[in-house]
Amino acid sequence: MKTDDSPPETTTRPPGWMLEVLDKVPSTNFLARDLPAWHALRARTQTAGCGRTGRHWVSDEGGLWLSAVLPCPGPRDRWAILPLAAGHAVITALADLGASGLRLRWPNDVMAGHRKLAGLLVERFTDDTAVVGLGLNIFNHPETAAPALDTPTARLADLAHGDYTIDTVAGHILNAFARTHAGLLADGFGPVAAALNRSWAEPRLVSITLNNGRPPFTCHFQGIDDHGRLLISTAGNGVCLYEATEVSLLREIE
Repeated sequence: MKTDDSPPETTTRPPGWMLEVLDKVPSTNFLARDLPAWHALRARTQTAGCGRTGRHWVSDEGGLWLSAVLPCPGPRDRWAILPLAAGHAVITALADLGASGLRLRWPNDVMAGHRKLAGLLVERFTDDTAVVGLGLNIFNHPETAAPALDTPTARLADLAHGDYTIDTVAGHILNAFARTHAGLLADGFGPVAAALNRSWAEPRLVSITLNNGRPPFTCHFQGIDDHGRLLISTAGNGVCLYEATEVSLLREIE
């Protein structure tokens, strides 16, 4: 059994990427913080995986726990939309494997219906790179590993039946990250925003908790603008814009 400090067990090279596969680690994002661009880490399990605002992410064996380092040239705020763009890339990659009907729940959850399939956490440890962390349920059983989960989960193995491995899925996603990154540099975020808004289609009733201490309130999710900001509408205030950093929690109301 390898320890957290063991060297990588295997090394593979999806086109343009260096991917290291580790055994058991606290957090792939934490370990990837000093890596150069176009390097990625995958772990078989994580002991301290987390999502947005520090929420614990169950990382049992059989899932994909991946962190990929992307270059982020130019002004920092240019890349504020990266979590949404990365989520769009994941959905595109999984569609190539046969998973249909997936959607992005703003700002960083990949959903299969009302079940959570994957979550993303983008962190900036340096000015010129971003670490894109992904937790994706594939063959694992998060509801068994953590019976107290408050969100129903989905698994890729139940959505796309095919001859793939965790490394196969990782390769598809890394390649999708690279394509999406190239698209952002060439065309900006507009095309991704338009694709996401088409996928959301109709307004959805949600409950939002802001970071300013205001009690949670109910509103309609209306999609995003071309900068990735959340668009919501209420009966009294019309349409409002919020940055992702202003929102602590968004819950969909059935």
